[in-house]
Amino acid sequence: MTDFGGSALRRFLDDLASSAPTPGGGTAAAVAGAMGAALAEMVAALTLGREKYASSHEAMRPIAEAAAAARTSLLDLSRQDSEAFDDVVAARRLPKTTDEEKAARDAKIAAANLRAAQVPLETARTAAGLLELIPELAEKGNPNAASDAGSAALLLEAAVQGALLNVAINLAGLSDSDLSEEIREEAETLQVDSSRLRDRALEIARGRI
Repeated sequence: MTDFGGSALRRFLDDLASSAPTPGGGTAAAVAGAMGAALAEMVAALTLGREKYASSHEAMRPIAEAAAAARTSLLDLSRQDSEAFDDVVAARRLPKTTDEEKAARDAKIAAANLRAAQVPLETARTAAGLLELIPELAEKGNPNAASDAGSAALLLEAAVQGALLNVAINLAGLSDSDLSEEIREEAETLQVDSSRLRDRALEIARGRI
């Protein structure tokens, strides 16, 4: 039985609960997505491991592979998100006494803000990409794990929405208005699509419970 009371998970939650700026919402969103991916892996494994669901095995294999890849990527993105915000803080602390220092500081801040928007955007893309497969997982996966498929959908959608909030707050620091608009348009599409996919996956999962 997993011990959730005194491990790396507790340390992470303690860090998240602290007044330190990192880890924050972007990191938490990526971790939520990684948990959703892990649940998707579990549902696929519970299906692939049962001969009685052999008719679903062909559909489950690519979902299992995609979920495993997404889990790895999202965990890495959780680290990158904290690093990106730390870079923003460090850039803001650079000296700004001379014109040269101000120019160098502005350039560093702009680069840091861009990365701070791009990392959660990639989190949203990754979570949304896997979320596209969850309705099929809920429909064809082991029915005894239908609730887990639904939970995966909820966690992945939360990852998308939480990550996109972090995208939005960092867009204000971008000086390139064309790039900001491009990111904003993609974010809006991801937001709408993820809500639709979540609803579809939950409808299927609840119908199998």
